[in-house]
Amino acid sequence: MKAKGSHKLIGTLCAIGAAVCYGTNPLGALNLYAEGMNTPSVLFYRFGLAWIIISIVMLFRHEGLKVNRREFGTLTALGILFIFSSLTLYLSFHYMPAGVASTILFTYPVITAAIMAIFFHERISWATILSIALALAGVMLLYWGDTNGTLNIFGVVLVIISALTYALYIIVVDKSPLRMSSFKINFYVLFYCALGMVVFALLSGQPLMLPPTPKAWLWVSWLAIVPAIMALVMMVYAARYLGSTPTAILGALEPTTAVLIGTIIFGEPFTFRLSLGILLILAAVIIVVLGKGRKETA
Repeated sequence: MKAKGSHKLIGTLCAIGAAVCYGTNPLGALNLYAEGMNTPSVLFYRFGLAWIIISIVMLFRHEGLKVNRREFGTLTALGILFIFSSLTLYLSFHYMPAGVASTILFTYPVITAAIMAIFFHERISWATILSIALALAGVMLLYWGDTNGTLNIFGVVLVIISALTYALYIIVVDKSPLRMSSFKINFYVLFYCALGMVVFALLSGQPLMLPPTPKAWLWVSWLAIVPAIMALVMMVYAARYLGSTPTAILGALEPTTAVLIGTIIFGEPFTFRLSLGILLILAAVIIVVLGKGRKETA
């Protein structure tokens, strides 16, 4: 029982950490777009640098790379899912404000809960439904009125694809038979992602370009370390120890992070609407944590 309690705490902290780290994606991406870099270049250096760092960590850990056929198939699926999730999200930033994209992206907890209920017969409790409703209401308050006029339909489709593939990524990590460290999993996932950006660059006719300035290299390093390595490593532990649906719901902290970044770094006003949205999201997080704790002690 004590071990389960410690696993719940680790899973909760990792889910929160992953959400906060992943929520900094627009910060790095938009700054690199402003530096003149195209989407495949931004993602290639994000994933490539992250893969190099993970490789060095594994070298120091004396961790082997050998996997069996079943593990290889699962890792390949994870890589493909994360390629689509990241690429469609970053492309959507060209068609709508990043805050609006983050709002639409947060449909993935609902998608996760629906897939778990339909295909894995997971019972959706009233606490889960309430937490999803509170989180969605909170996210809508964070970005209500951020856009004037009609949203670009292509941008919306891109974010929906990102949300779907991100939900599937969390579920595969949760339900897969992988019994290896998070570093080893992400060694393969990041390799596939970097390779995928090379393929996309060739197919789209957008050549890979070096970061043009020291500032651009700084933002590439940020994207490699924070929303790539840190988020992906913590996501694995969160999905394993907490489960797919609670991990997805705790992802409500992603758009919250974006709001706080806008307020603290860019001086955007912190209104009553924003504070109410954050309180609703925190209430959803508390319900998830308390619900998970009751389930373990039952």
